[in-house]
Amino acid sequence: MQPKYHQVPKPINNTFSIRHDIVPTFGTIWHYHPEIELHYMIKGNGIRFIGENINNFEQDELILLGSNIPHTWKCNIQNKGDDYVEAMVMHLHPESLGTAFLALPEAKKIQKIFSLANQGLLYFGETKSKAVRILHKLKNATDLNRIILLLKLLNLLSTSTEYEIISSQYDSSKLNKADEKRLNKILNYTFSNFKDKIYIEDVAELSNLSVTSFCRYFKTATKKSYFDFLTDIRINYACRLLVNTEQPVKSIAEESGFENTSNFYRHFKRFKNETPNDYKKNYLSKEV
Repeated sequence: MQPKYHQVPKPINNTFSIRHDIVPTFGTIWHYHPEIELHYMIKGNGIRFIGENINNFEQDELILLGSNIPHTWKCNIQNKGDDYVEAMVMHLHPESLGTAFLALPEAKKIQKIFSLANQGLLYFGETKSKAVRILHKLKNATDLNRIILLLKLLNLLSTSTEYEIISSQYDSSKLNKADEKRLNKILNYTFSNFKDKIYIEDVAELSNLSVTSFCRYFKTATKKSYFDFLTDIRINYACRLLVNTEQPVKSIAEESGFENTSNFYRHFKRFKNETPNDYKKNYLSKEV
C-alpha cells in the first residue's frame, strides 16, 4: 500500500531530533520518511499500521522503524476532555553520522540493524527498559553528551536479541507503484467506518474504479483482499475490547462491525487461531 511522503523537520544545529509529544491524538496519515525513527509509546492505545502489519498497540511499546517503511498509529480516543496520548519520538537520518562512520568495522552491527529495521522492530525486555532510560536522558542532553548517548543507544539496539520483526513481508519497492492519494483515502475511510457496514461498491466508487478493478488493484497493492484488510482491523479492535473491558462477546462483535456472533467467532478463529474467550484468557494470564 502506498503511503504519503512526510518531510521530517530538519533538526537545527543538531545531528538528530528527539521530542516528547503530549497531544490529543497522533496524525492519521499513513506516511514514510528516510529518517530512522525510534518511537516509545508512553500513554495511549489503538491500532498501528506498519508496513503490511496491522496490530493493536498499548502503552510502554518501543519500536524502531527503518528508512521509508510506512507507518501510522490510530489512537483510541474516548472523547474525554482529559484524554491524550503521549510518546517520545527520535528521528535520525541514516547518513547523519556520515557514511564513513557506518563503514567502520565497529559500526557493522549498527548498519545491520538499520537495514533490519526496514521491516519494523518491536523491542522488549531489558533492552527496552535501558533504551527508554537513555531516551529520557537524551531529551535534555546537550553538545557531545547527545552524541555519546546516541551511540550508547545505537549500540544497545544493534547488539540486542530482544526484538521481533513486525512486517517481514513488506516490500519497499512498492513505493513507486501505487497511487498514494487513492490508498490513503481508502485507509482513512475504512478506519473511520469499520464499525459500520461497509459496501465494496462504496469503496470502489471512492477509488474511482469498478468493483472488479478495485479488488484487483487493492490485492496487487497490499497482497491481501480488501475484505481481509477490513476484517483484520475489526478483529484487532475486538481484541482490545476483549482484554480491556468486561463486555460480553456479543456486544464486542457488534461494536467491532460484525453482523452476528457466529460470523465474529469464525473470523476470529481464522485470524487468531483461537476463540475470543481463549484469547482473553491467555492474554490475561500473561499479565499476572
